[in-house]
Amino acid sequence: MPKPTILVVDDEQLIRWSLNDRLTQDGYRVVEASTAAEALEKYREGVDLVLLDYRLPDSDGLSVLKKIKETDPEMLVILLTAFSSVDVAVEAMKAGAYHYANKPFNLDEMALLVEKALETTRLRREVRTLRATQAQPYSFDRIVGDSPAIVQLKALLKKIAASPASTVLLTGESGTGKDLAAKVLHYASDRAARQFMNITCSALPEALLESELFGHERGAFTDARQQKRGLFEMADGGTVFLDEIGEMVPGLQAKLLRFLEEKTFRRVGGSADIRVDVRVVAATNRNLEDEVKHGKFREDLYYRLNVLPIALPPLRARADDIPRLVHYFVDNYNTEFRKRVRRVAPETMKRLQAYGWPGNIRELRNAIERAMLLADRDELTDDDFPLATGATPRLSEGVQLPAHGIDLEQLERSLVVQALERSGWNQTRAATLLGVNRDQIRYRIEKFKLERVQPS
Repeated sequence: MPKPTILVVDDEQLIRWSLNDRLTQDGYRVVEASTAAEALEKYREGVDLVLLDYRLPDSDGLSVLKKIKETDPEMLVILLTAFSSVDVAVEAMKAGAYHYANKPFNLDEMALLVEKALETTRLRREVRTLRATQAQPYSFDRIVGDSPAIVQLKALLKKIAASPASTVLLTGESGTGKDLAAKVLHYASDRAARQFMNITCSALPEALLESELFGHERGAFTDARQQKRGLFEMADGGTVFLDEIGEMVPGLQAKLLRFLEEKTFRRVGGSADIRVDVRVVAATNRNLEDEVKHGKFREDLYYRLNVLPIALPPLRARADDIPRLVHYFVDNYNTEFRKRVRRVAPETMKRLQAYGWPGNIRELRNAIERAMLLADRDELTDDDFPLATGATPRLSEGVQLPAHGIDLEQLERSLVVQALERSGWNQTRAATLLGVNRDQIRYRIEKFKLERVQPS
């Protein structure tokens, strides 16, 4: 993750140096300003916390505090002053200051205050993200399209969601939206008020995956210092989504089959049977019939999972849905990136529909995300979709495409890294190079976990 950025605003160079030195040692990135005008300019480049002197050469700290709060009411500001006054403290807190510190201050105490403030910021962001997620339930409207294949898919999902069926198998190529279908099934059912738990079967070794699914007793293995409930137990009354079920090893397949047949399981290292009521939604992009023939997947488990199979169509089989999907993603990224893209050129839309999209909806979404990131006009054209249309992408002077083949994710990362390096990691200048705004650069720094490498 990028280091938290702290803006230190004080007209005394010694104060700035002392705070910079200590906070840098604590692992933070520090930006300095000596005037109110400079502070507001640096603030616009993106910071996580502000340490603000009460008296500045060209203004006072309260005025700067109020302007910051007008821009971002949730930004935390710690006000620093050598003029201790109850009235000033009260006014500062009314204006929205997180804390009020008197000079001279103890650097250890200030470091602790900074740590608490940044933790508060992190928790607020998590709450905001959680609320945004909960405000967008997984309704059938989230499955975008009205092609015959999608109409049929929605009808089938509605029937299964309303049924007591305990096992569902989702099949289809990678990127077709199996995870979305699983969530829609859960939230459209009478299980919606209970837990939706998901796990990717290929992401963990066998022993760890078994512990994640069924839990373990204290002392069951070396690191089992306490009892742990597994996903099936925590999802009682809800849904467990097993993604990439075709990657599950045979030994664990047998234990999963027993659970599906008997609705009971034992924690690793346990002797008591635990009974739960969960719906298991499994997903795979493999042909499980072929896996059974080659002895890689248990035949009895396949038949137990395949009671209610749902095949998700590839995007190339529903090309008529592509315009709706494009507009859906453009609208979402307009909101997320604060863009105003209004349309996709008609000829470009035809080429997007003609393209095969081997990565399906995931590839289309990534292509639109990249196009929106770099967009500097209100219309997207062929130049914004080089892989789908064969066009050469438009880039600012000095920003180069990699010499060899590269996927969209790598291309996007490469462009952002180049822009940051050419601008000396000044986010505002990097954004200008790419024709985007600073918020979009910060989003990509977090997305790709980019961190400036300091010269040794």
